[in-house]
Amino acid sequence: MIKFEVDQLRNRLTIRYRGKVAAQETEMGLEEIREKLAQLQSRFHLLADLTDLDAMDVGCAPFIEKAMDMCNEKGASMVVRVIPDPHRDIGLNIMSIFHYRGDVQILTCESLAQADELLKT
Repeated sequence: MIKFEVDQLRNRLTIRYRGKVAAQETEMGLEEIREKLAQLQSRFHLLADLTDLDAMDVGCAPFIEKAMDMCNEKGASMVVRVIPDPHRDIGLNIMSIFHYRGDVQILTCESLAQADELLKT
């Protein structure tokens, strides 16, 4: 399951991955991401929460890369990822090198509390 939330006051998009995520879910989520990005201003922050992710199909990668491209084009300034277990990192750091501008700050933390602190800045 994937859940998308926009906080316009904080200029933030949150994407939460839960359970087992299939490629079809990430593909269908691209339209929702497009709609959510339209509600944000340039220099927005992205929070990607993998706290409750159990597994993700390898077929999700091209759609996650497309989502990264969309966020980059909209003008993301900071990406904060919550990955409590390093084994859950699905290659996001490597994908980020190719799909975000060099000035996008990309941070990974172990908890939502840490992410909240990082996003306060």
